[in-house]
Amino acid sequence: SSALNRGPSSPALVLYPFLAKLADNRQPRCVTQMGQQELQSSSPPSSHWVPMSSSGMSRPAPSPIYTLRGAGGPLNTLHFSCHGRDTPLLFSGSGKGAIHMWNLNTRRAQKIVEGHSGSSVIWVSTLQATDTLISQGRDMQVCLWDLSEGRSALMDSVWTGSVGFCQPSMLETSPGTLCTLAPDAKLGMVMCIKLWQPDSGPGPLLLAGYEDGSLLLWDVTQRSKLSQAKAHPEPLQECVTLVNPGVSQLCIRGDGKLLASAGWDHRVRVFGWKKLRPLAVLQYHTDMVLSVAFSDHQDPRQKLLAAGSKDQRISLWSIYNEGGDTS
Repeated sequence: SSALNRGPSSPALVLYPFLAKLADNRQPRCVTQMGQQELQSSSPPSSHWVPMSSSGMSRPAPSPIYTLRGAGGPLNTLHFSCHGRDTPLLFSGSGKGAIHMWNLNTRRAQKIVEGHSGSSVIWVSTLQATDTLISQGRDMQVCLWDLSEGRSALMDSVWTGSVGFCQPSMLETSPGTLCTLAPDAKLGMVMCIKLWQPDSGPGPLLLAGYEDGSLLLWDVTQRSKLSQAKAHPEPLQECVTLVNPGVSQLCIRGDGKLLASAGWDHRVRVFGWKKLRPLAVLQYHTDMVLSVAFSDHQDPRQKLLAAGSKDQRISLWSIYNEGGDTS
């Protein structure tokens, strides 16, 4: 559509329904956006935190319970798919264009999907309780894959037309619709978005951060702007001021208790989400950490933390799963 050909001066948010053949006939609503700045590595800091016990005394940082090797490239993105499955899975997207499906019982790659013409994979996700995978690559494609019965078939794809490579946001709804959300003013590229279904209200909402520092809240059903604020005079990015070199990614655990950060200094930092109190620094990788993800496993003891690094390894950690103090 013409919406895909808009330049940076008139960015648009485009919502695509993927017509997947699912048992429950649900169609995911997948949103792509324009703009994401690439993070560069830096030298490690001279100091770091250590985990604290409830008495305030420091204790040794844990080691990963195991690692996954063989991705063949930097690990740009991670996604757990454990809920409702007999076999817990972890998906990873590499800088060489490969998507690995890791069996967490055998700790080996169960399937490898070579997609996006060798371009870097920057985002992966799955539809709940299905064998359907969605990926985004630097070839400007968002792809839908059928992984059922041993297949790795490309079912559908959408060309985003964006050189910014912002990650999509996905919400499974029915029925699927296609719409474009464009602001009245020139706000620059879209830098980050989040799509969600509120507890009260008829339809999903979309929050978008733009290059000029503006935040816009959209009603997707009505295709109308609900609110607008300019939070920052400088371009809006997914970062905060830190004493450390920088952060590649942030992730909040599903129970809302923990926040994990992927650091340029090769470390993963864990915070209590309620008060943002530093809880631990996880040290294993030999290069910058690019991605972090928390498991969606139903068993609290199996809610692992995964970290992917430029050193081509994935580390798996079991932390604060026994009801410890994370405030």
